[in-house]
Amino acid sequence: MQTIIELTAGSPYLDEAVKMIWTQWGDEHNFNFFQDMVLYSCSPGTTLPKFYICLQNEDIVGTCALLRYDLVSRQDLSPWLACLYVVPGERVRGIGTALQEHVVREAKRKGFDRIFLCTELEGYYERSNWRQIGRGYLYTGQAVKIYEKA
Repeated sequence: MQTIIELTAGSPYLDEAVKMIWTQWGDEHNFNFFQDMVLYSCSPGTTLPKFYICLQNEDIVGTCALLRYDLVSRQDLSPWLACLYVVPGERVRGIGTALQEHVVREAKRKGFDRIFLCTELEGYYERSNWRQIGRGYLYTGQAVKIYEKA
């Protein structure tokens, strides 16, 4: 059975989730950045950012986040779905779609009528009815596609 939960202070999954997120998007120089970002998202009263994990039999099989801003040039857009990751052995089982839907619902619950994401992927988000609205650039200078969902 799959369950999606928000990471909170004291969560037994916190350290493992930080390592999973850092492993996917970080490098040997920025573990503290990812750890700090996730830990402070758990502070009481924090609306954004928020990090979510998908559990299956007590194991983390996926991650996702709702961020004020992703590390992309389009800082005029907010909030962002980010950090979507599903462990390879669990892909094609709907976990990525479930995490996306969960974050979209959370954004709506928090009063946002649109949500954005940036990606290099081709064809993945279109299957979940995301609409490409343009291009932006990561802080590294790499071009990415920007999508929105109402």
